[in-house]
Amino acid sequence: MSFATVQFLPSTTAAAATTNVTRAAVVSSHGYRQCRRNSLFISLPGNQLHFRRRLQIRAVDAAQPYDYEAQISNTFYSSMKLKIAVVGFGNFGQFLAKAFVRQGHIVMAYSRTNYINIAQSIGASFYTDPHDLCEQHPDVILLCTSIISTEAVLRSLPIQRLKRNTLFVDVLSVKEFPKNIFLQLLPPHFDILCTHPMFGPESGKESWRGLPFVFDKVRIGDEDSRVSRVERFLDIFTKEGCRMVEMSCAEHDKHAAGTQFITHTMGRVLEKLQLETTPINTKGYETLLDLVENTASDSFDLYYGLFMYNKNAMEQLERLDLAFESLKKELFGHLHEKLRKQLFGKVEEEAGERPMLSKLPKNGYALPAPSSEPLETQNN
Repeated sequence: MSFATVQFLPSTTAAAATTNVTRAAVVSSHGYRQCRRNSLFISLPGNQLHFRRRLQIRAVDAAQPYDYEAQISNTFYSSMKLKIAVVGFGNFGQFLAKAFVRQGHIVMAYSRTNYINIAQSIGASFYTDPHDLCEQHPDVILLCTSIISTEAVLRSLPIQRLKRNTLFVDVLSVKEFPKNIFLQLLPPHFDILCTHPMFGPESGKESWRGLPFVFDKVRIGDEDSRVSRVERFLDIFTKEGCRMVEMSCAEHDKHAAGTQFITHTMGRVLEKLQLETTPINTKGYETLLDLVENTASDSFDLYYGLFMYNKNAMEQLERLDLAFESLKKELFGHLHEKLRKQLFGKVEEEAGERPMLSKLPKNGYALPAPSSEPLETQNN
């Protein structure tokens, strides 16, 4: 790099100068006029003029602002940004998009319903045509559709307009179903990441800290750039404080049937009872009301998808039905014993045997065959 040559007045001359320092004014002298173009003069005592050439930049590159560290920092920051296309911009898609934008990523949204105003308020761009969206060459295609519409939406995307190694991600509540759909419909040069944020707009409205985020790297290319892209996407949820859980899709569905599906089932059963708040609500009853509110805010399509597309859900329904029937028979058994005491004054030999709730096998074990007497007895 070259530097400009700079000339300054000697300190002794500057000290002797008066404060009347100015650029040359228009004068009649031709020589002076020529001199003033590239000089400045200082009025010295005795009305003498002392000329010095102005500061001149003699190297163009020296005048250019150049901050190497800032340039490197900007380059690094840009490389960490992801272009994320959210397909399905409903409540959950908007919920995730806010976090993406907050962390500096570029968000593009597409949905059958026009959400352009909401997208703009979040800081995302909105597209009404999937061809226009795919032509933006996003790094990530994030499917935020309902479970039952996932296949149709995926088939409708013009994936031939995408980059050949685009990363496809889903956030469905079931995992084996989207995994199989991705593997069936996407060419082998696309990457696949199946995820399930175990929270939603209600449970995660305050914070995501400590909330589980399940993921399975189904198919990721070996190139460093593709591995890095997956990690950058997962890092979004890590930065939000999620508890990251890497788990196979099959294992997820097995656990989800015994947790999420049962939770939604109980919430919808209680909703059918039309529970209302009372002046004497207990903490337990308040918890039930909260459960109804949380599950009722989700669409029935979600609940149906949890049942239809998780092969473990039917077993949980059968277990729930058996548990309820066993509980009723336990109650009626106690009532029968009470009546016998009142009628006969003493309990017969079998009165020493107390009916108990049948113990159900653990998840994953076969359910017992239907029986007319599912109750177990235990001697006191």
